[in-house]
Amino acid sequence: MDGNSRRAQFLRGAKAGIPIVMGFFPVAISYAIIARQAGMNTAQIGLMSLSVFAGASQIMAAGMWQQGAGILAIIVATFLLNLRHVIMSTCVFERMEASGRAPRLIAAYWVTDESFAVFTTGTRREDLTVWFFLGLGLITYLAWLVGSVLGALLSNFLPELLSASLGVALYALFIALLIPGLQGNGRLFALALLTAVCNSLLGLVMAASWALILSTLLCAFLGVFFVDLGEEAEHEQ
Repeated sequence: MDGNSRRAQFLRGAKAGIPIVMGFFPVAISYAIIARQAGMNTAQIGLMSLSVFAGASQIMAAGMWQQGAGILAIIVATFLLNLRHVIMSTCVFERMEASGRAPRLIAAYWVTDESFAVFTTGTRREDLTVWFFLGLGLITYLAWLVGSVLGALLSNFLPELLSASLGVALYALFIALLIPGLQGNGRLFALALLTAVCNSLLGLVMAASWALILSTLLCAFLGVFFVDLGEEAEHEQ
């Protein structure tokens, strides 16, 4: 088999995604249990993973639904959280060699924090193709979908205490997304702290879901004027 054929690139991409698969299963199961606690059935849990494929957003949406948030608030919060995917997709396609529109559209749907990191930092030049990324994206997508359905089924048999304890997955996931960006950037850390304080104060006078959205928008606007993302790069040099 030609090492540069589409099939070979696809298989290498799938192989590169195996470590991601190992990490996706426990998070997908945690999402499913949280969604179960929010009142969703197995079909709804699976359909959400099939159509959304964004772990942090799905966990947040399920948590907000459980807290009684409205559909509009969930949509807006999910949109804000997923805005980073626009930037990540742009970076992926800038590195990717020219290809057809259809496979690139599919690849765009499968961009996650993990696949972005693998493709942009650990991929050989000859594998910077849409077929490599499709292999990477498909295996991680299937892992997330299977893990979600498996978690929904297992939730019927897990002890109540264990199911309740997995609710901390939401907070753990957001901390994991936040901490790497805060290292070496004091202003960004201050902004994150300010956002938490703002959210707490707004939560006293309005629904928690809209407090989250407004505090995110307000502090993101303020961050434009005083957060220097280049500070982190200077710290690493």
